[in-house]
Amino acid sequence: MIDISMNEINKYYGANHVIKGISFEIYRGEKVGLLGVNGSGKTTLFKIITGEEFYESGTLAKAAGKKIEMLDQIPHFAENETAEDILRSSFAEITAIFAAMKKIEGDADPAILKKYGRLMEEYERLGGYDVEVKIDKICNGMNINEGMRNSLFANLSGGEKTRVNLARILLKDCDILLLDEPTNHLDLNSLEWLEDFLLQFDGTIVVISHDRIFLDRVVSRIIEVENGKANFYKGNYSYYFAEKEQRFISQANQYEQQQKKIKQLETAANRLHDWARRADNEALHKRAFAIEKRIEKMDKVDKPFKARKLHVQFDSGGHASKEILSFEAVAKSYGDKKLFEDFNFKISRDDRIALVGANGCGKTTLLKMISGEEQPDRGIIKLSVNAKCAYMPQIIVFENMDATVLDTLRASFSLPEEKARGILARFNFRASDVLKKVGTLSGGEKSRLKLCLMMQNNVNFLLLDEPTNHLDIATREWIEKVLADFEGTMLFVSHDRYFLNKFADKVFDMDRFGK
Repeated sequence: MIDISMNEINKYYGANHVIKGISFEIYRGEKVGLLGVNGSGKTTLFKIITGEEFYESGTLAKAAGKKIEMLDQIPHFAENETAEDILRSSFAEITAIFAAMKKIEGDADPAILKKYGRLMEEYERLGGYDVEVKIDKICNGMNINEGMRNSLFANLSGGEKTRVNLARILLKDCDILLLDEPTNHLDLNSLEWLEDFLLQFDGTIVVISHDRIFLDRVVSRIIEVENGKANFYKGNYSYYFAEKEQRFISQANQYEQQQKKIKQLETAANRLHDWARRADNEALHKRAFAIEKRIEKMDKVDKPFKARKLHVQFDSGGHASKEILSFEAVAKSYGDKKLFEDFNFKISRDDRIALVGANGCGKTTLLKMISGEEQPDRGIIKLSVNAKCAYMPQIIVFENMDATVLDTLRASFSLPEEKARGILARFNFRASDVLKKVGTLSGGEKSRLKLCLMMQNNVNFLLLDEPTNHLDIATREWIEKVLADFEGTMLFVSHDRYFLNKFADKVFDMDRFGK
């Protein structure tokens, strides 16, 4: 049975043809990964499926009676809403019925009693008596404790907000899940629980993700959106990666062989035309025209496309002291929430340390205290005098969000326009891209620009907070290559297991040592 069918869907944003006649089918119970570089139209496809976006042509069909839920960016909630309020919003219909039952409870009027009975039947049919069990089960798995549930949503950390929002979606009784980057900001325990939950989910799942290990564990088919079209791969990410390379090699060989054949035929046709003109022989012209017609009718092999790779390196910040950083008896709290108490920590030259732990345990706060954005309540933080530090935050903002990409770089380093354009080109900001306002950039584009700015300074100590979030796989691979060549010290927060395995020489578990 088919749950979702797209046939020749076309979508424009102004003159930009984003989706170019895309067609695919998603079958009931499938777990499908939707891949593509940032800006390729993946989220647009989700919004077309849910009806949030219209499309200019083509047909979309969805299985009748199937409930679809989409996890997109974190929505805005009222300032006075707690995490518990948001979790319970998944049961709005059940809550309304329960309120109606409470309102008429105890009334002995026969008509009211009859209405109460109907409400009770509907409450039971919708699973009203199982609500508490469902909420507790999801909250336990997503590590949403009672304190977090009772906290104002606005006061939660980025990772905690992600967990609550994801739990809200998972609590909805749906048949088809559309998940847009569900692993962003999740701690490792929540990530592993989510994978197990999705593997056991009976319905259909389509997931946009750049988490390679997650894709390997969860999906069994991949649809890649490339240049507005869909390519299909039966298997997980590892299969896709190998198969894509094999297809590229095969297509490149076919293209090369066909181009040789076309060139040979064109040479033959041109020779016949030349002979025909010299001999005034119409028959030779006809033979040449026949060859040219043969070339026209060929089923042409497209030249295989490979995205331009980024080639940049950090400049060395010079020699650093043996001990880069030390925390001595540091304490830090936010209201009643105590993150650090008599906290001691040291980082030596060339260390590559991963900070791990549950969302909200203080990982980002630790980085901010090192960078000077936050101050400890007490204690001493010593940063080596020859440590040249660069900090990439989880949420990237620029001093002037209305400035263009080009102006942002030029203002930061007083560069002439030509040189600034050359630097930006190495980070794949070309042509009109450099004239985009930084406030309108995607998450991945902001990360690229931030790295561009960081890499113009001679640094020897990198502080990275979830550096691969919002990035497509190609850009993640580029960052990994750049960091592999970085000759310095790194302290980073990441829940990207591939990134952790590649770069962490040491792992500091803040759930165990942070307080």
